[in-house]
Amino acid sequence: MVAVQMSDSVPRVTLNNGVEMPQLGFGVFQISNEDVTDAVLTALECGYRSIDTAAGYRNEVGVGRAIAASGVPRDEVFVTTKLANDDHGYESALRAFDESLERLAMDHVDLYLIHWPVPTRNRYVETWRALEKIYSEGRSRSIGVSNFLIPHLQRLLDETEVTPAVNQIEVHPYLQQQELRRFGLEHGILPEAYSPLAQGEVLRDPVITGLAERYGKTPAQVVLRWHIQSGNIVIPKSNTPARIKENFEIFDFELSSADISAIDGLDRGARTGADPATFVD
Repeated sequence: MVAVQMSDSVPRVTLNNGVEMPQLGFGVFQISNEDVTDAVLTALECGYRSIDTAAGYRNEVGVGRAIAASGVPRDEVFVTTKLANDDHGYESALRAFDESLERLAMDHVDLYLIHWPVPTRNRYVETWRALEKIYSEGRSRSIGVSNFLIPHLQRLLDETEVTPAVNQIEVHPYLQQQELRRFGLEHGILPEAYSPLAQGEVLRDPVITGLAERYGKTPAQVVLRWHIQSGNIVIPKSNTPARIKENFEIFDFELSSADISAIDGLDRGARTGADPATFVD
């Protein structure tokens, strides 16, 4: 058990089904199952109350172990996991969800996502219907998607019953995806930003470093604050305790509207990850 801090400083967003979700969470992509328990324990100790994992990260066991050992009540931690690409399809998705719950040692999660649409397989609508069943049974308090583009979202809106609660996508100052975010918001789908620092690429940008110097903050804190004020749910990841703590300390300052606009002007459509239109894992 760790000594935990209160996380009242973190704003919460309300999803389209009324479920509340912390706007700042902790991501565990590329953290090994062996290392993730300590990382999540550190995050919870710092005050994070939203943890984002995935079947494809192969660290759900360690994440579940950390939450169970933390001393933080389960109902105070918002847990997200995601369906692996090989598990697309109705029956496959139901089975994969059960396996994720088993690895997490939980009876439910707070948000379950389709990790990638994999449009070449053309099964994401069928898969979404499995998620609708999981949601109807109360085993995931909300359901959503990740890496979906507008045509993928439109098919779900046209052909299924439940509107995704979130779309987790790559967003950072160099890839802002404003049209996709706007489309989602028009339909009640909140944007959730992964790779929010562009894997560190934006931290050397003169606009960012200049603002960091002016505010007495780190470049990472400035970028994460920009995400918060732009309305993104954001899930920075780190395996370094000092960075985990630093990324949480973004609620004691506010960027001016002019500074938000300056960061908005950095958009260059530059991905650090795969293109959802073509990605197959």
